[in-house]
Amino acid sequence: MGGPHEGLYSAVATVLNLFGGPAGSVVPLALLAFLLIRRRWVSAGFLFGVYMAGNMLVIQGLKHLVDRPRPANPLVRVDHGSFPSGHAAGAALLVVIVGALLVPAARRRAWWVGGAVFTLAMMWSRTWLHAHWLSDTAAGAAAGAGAGLLAWWLCAPALAREARRAPGRRHASERVPAAR
Repeated sequence: MGGPHEGLYSAVATVLNLFGGPAGSVVPLALLAFLLIRRRWVSAGFLFGVYMAGNMLVIQGLKHLVDRPRPANPLVRVDHGSFPSGHAAGAALLVVIVGALLVPAARRRAWWVGGAVFTLAMMWSRTWLHAHWLSDTAAGAAAGAGAGLLAWWLCAPALAREARRAPGRRHASERVPAAR
């Protein structure tokens, strides 16, 4: 992490830094608009509530509770606390929310693998940019994923009811095997 900070690594880290910052809020807002257009009210409420609560209550609450200093000389603008990484938490939280709402169960294994790679890349980026200690990024990813999974577990019955009611979408237990 102490080597030269230029070239391809710098470009990747910069893109991930931007995605985890204000520019990255476009993704959850676009997903929210998509869900509202599709009239998936429960899913839209889940996305909005869990994303806001995960970021504002869980992550910012932990930052204020722990208030751990950051590594010296960060290469990007940072806020007050290093623990946990908000970028890593947001990445993991978004992966869980999208997996719960938009990824069919048959394709979730591939989604989780891709989401883990994305979250690990965000963790690397934050550490490489000297914005967080590695333990802070791991804690952020665990907090984000944990908040998302807990909320999914709590809201699963309402999300399943919405999925059964959605026109053109049949619940997995109602599918009829295709004729051969």
